Amino acid sequence: MTQTSENVTWLTQEAYDRLTAELEHLSGPGRTELAAKIEEARQEGDLKENAGYHAAKEEQGKQELRIRQLKGLLDNAKVGEAPADTGVVSQGMIVTVAFDGDKDDTMTFLFGSREDVGNDVEVYSPASPLGTAINGKKIGDSGSYELPNGKSMNVEIIEVKPYTG
Repeated sequence: MTQTSENVTWLTQEAYDRLTAELEHLSGPGRTELAAKIEEARQEGDLKENAGYHAAKEEQGKQELRIRQLKGLLDNAKVGEAPADTGVVSQGMIVTVAFDGDKDDTMTFLFGSREDVGNDVEVYSPASPLGTAINGKKIGDSGSYELPNGKSMNVEIIEVKPYTG
């Protein structure tokens, strides 16, 4: 599947199901558990000096942020099989690039979303500087992006293949 919108996230069915289950837990039992923690800490006394209460409220804020992230991600998700093997950089593809034309200085990563995989695969978002430089390009094409220090980095697409999980 080639995505034409930057807001669409390609997800495998497995990733979609896992994220949906996480959202259901956080929105239901997770909220209930956290509310009970906050209430328990609240009853310990003065809220200004109650570290347990403040920690629980901070955890609640992080949880609500994660719920919003998951809702946004799932609302804009495109679920299906791995994209076709077109040789074009698009979400769901494993991409190998060479930096500054040096075939010995390469990096391979998933072009997509961290939500697609566990922590065993390096992921670059289409919205990242590198992602923007290579999105839609094919093997042999080059692009460039600006580094944090203001210098420009050139990359060449060496290999593009579908991520199979």
